[in-house]
Amino acid sequence: MGMAAAIEALGEGGVSTLGGLFIGIFFGYCAQRSRFCLRAAAVEFARGSVGVKVAVWLMVFATALLGTQALVAGGWLDVSETRQLAALGSISGAALGGLLFGSGMVLARGCASRLLVLSANGNLRALLSGLVFAVVAQSSFRGLLAPAREWLTGLWLVEGGASRDIMTVFGGGMALKIAFCLVWLAAALYFCQRNRVPFRIVTGAVGTGLAVAAGWLFSYMLAQNAFSPVAVKSLTFSGPSADVLMFVLSGTLANVNFDIALVPGVFLGSFLAAAFAGELKIEGFTDGLSMRRYIIGATMMGFGAMLAGGCAVGAGVSGASAFALTAWIVLIGMWLGAAIADGLFDRPTATAMALQRP
Repeated sequence: MGMAAAIEALGEGGVSTLGGLFIGIFFGYCAQRSRFCLRAAAVEFARGSVGVKVAVWLMVFATALLGTQALVAGGWLDVSETRQLAALGSISGAALGGLLFGSGMVLARGCASRLLVLSANGNLRALLSGLVFAVVAQSSFRGLLAPAREWLTGLWLVEGGASRDIMTVFGGGMALKIAFCLVWLAAALYFCQRNRVPFRIVTGAVGTGLAVAAGWLFSYMLAQNAFSPVAVKSLTFSGPSADVLMFVLSGTLANVNFDIALVPGVFLGSFLAAAFAGELKIEGFTDGLSMRRYIIGATMMGFGAMLAGGCAVGAGVSGASAFALTAWIVLIGMWLGAAIADGLFDRPTATAMALQRP
């Protein structure tokens, strides 16, 4: 069934919802099997190692980049009118939000998508952190924290258009973009081979990256065939988490769409992956001190994500795959923020424990 026929049979809302649900299931399943986690990769790198965690992140990132740009090069996708490129952007929001999100994900031991994946496996720490993240994200978007977000966002703005395309800024065209993507893929393959990453984990990482490209393609096809305006976008978990929270509280069925269906889709996909692998396990907090750490980290991520315009997947992978300048700034900020937080809170403890071993 083509997109036009699907819209005629199910309506634009129905097609959008099913697309979000199925792409979410695919992403959740692959992310759980691959152990995809920006926090784990950033911490590993900050401690001087390029191991399995960095290799997996690189494979997801490279696949998303190459998949998205291959669609653009083939004429199946146009990202020029997306929010990440066409709308007014914020350099200050990207830099500060990235640093804040990166630091928060170390404290909460997972980014927004990782918390969702772990929640489906029975991790109650991740579940609470995810709920706090969604509440703070909603407050940062439309609530009490919105004025602070808007003030920080307005400190350094950049016009939409060519000035937000990082390759256009540096004078590169499509050929350079594809070559750049291939460099990332070569690095991912090299580190996967050097670390002897199991094939099942590599395929899971490839699937996770392809889910991002699939999100772009689906929303673009829907926009081309829909009667009402449809935003071209891919996977993100900051706005959708807040939307799901408000949907649960209001229960308005008319508001169900791609974003709202994406979150339960990822949850279901991760649950199925863990169930098939026998990895479902209830995990909780060890003490009140650790709970405080998770809540603070989730709060930082919620505000940081809305300030940055996306989470580790929304800006760090989806936005970067469209070569949005602010998304690459966010991504750099997340890696730096994670390294700083790890150096302040976790690395000293890990070093002390290592010294105590006989």
